[in-house]
Amino acid sequence: MSSLKDREAAFEAKFAHDSEMLFRAEARCNRALGQWAAGLLELDGEAAEAYATSLVKADLSEPGHEDVIGKLVADISGRADEADIRARHARALAEAKAALADT
Repeated sequence: MSSLKDREAAFEAKFAHDSEMLFRAEARCNRALGQWAAGLLELDGEAAEAYATSLVKADLSEPGHEDVIGKLVADISGRADEADIRARHARALAEAKAALADT
């Protein structure tokens, strides 16, 4: 019975770790998207950092990444289309996951 409880505890720990890593990867992804969009909006310095931070916070309003995509589509309309934003998001998320896996 002890080994069953040990396995259960290990699965719970892995789930918690995986959830935390996904959260961190999504935050990194959103920050990278925010910095990219800030460049398109010709923001720099503190304004660019504030925009990137606002994008990270926007992701906390709803589950999933559609809230971030929607904000970007509205904010950078005419500078990038939705397909470009989604492709950039997919690339940024993959890069963020890879960076976290290396740590």
